[in-house]
Amino acid sequence: MINKAILVGRLGADPEVRYTPDGAMVTNFRIATDEQRKDKNGEKVQKTEWHRIVAFGKLAEICGKYLVKGKLVYLEGRLQTRGWEDKEGNKRSTTEIVATNMQMLDSKGQRSQDSSQEEPPLSQPGVDAPLSEEDVPF
Repeated sequence: MINKAILVGRLGADPEVRYTPDGAMVTNFRIATDEQRKDKNGEKVQKTEWHRIVAFGKLAEICGKYLVKGKLVYLEGRLQTRGWEDKEGNKRSTTEIVATNMQMLDSKGQRSQDSSQEEPPLSQPGVDAPLSEEDVPF
């Protein structure tokens, strides 16, 4: 069976970094993907879809350090649905993408970080090899 999501989109806000009780870093952020089409009158219609992303371990550190609002990223991961009970006792759920690979797609001139910094490897060890811009399938 396969559970794989691949997205290219822009961050809607700076990532949120937190730590588990045992000290492991977890980074959460949302990205937007756009779809354009023409309606029945021939006018362009744009639809934006928001995706919740969560990264763990080394990838969480990289995302927390290098990603900022507006950054264009390529993401690979798996879909995961979590459930919980809110303060009023209502059952709630959310579907998110657990990231296994991330590649920053903005050109070096557009980076918000100091361009003299070396970009780190962008995948979790043993999961997937990092992708270069030439490897992105479009």
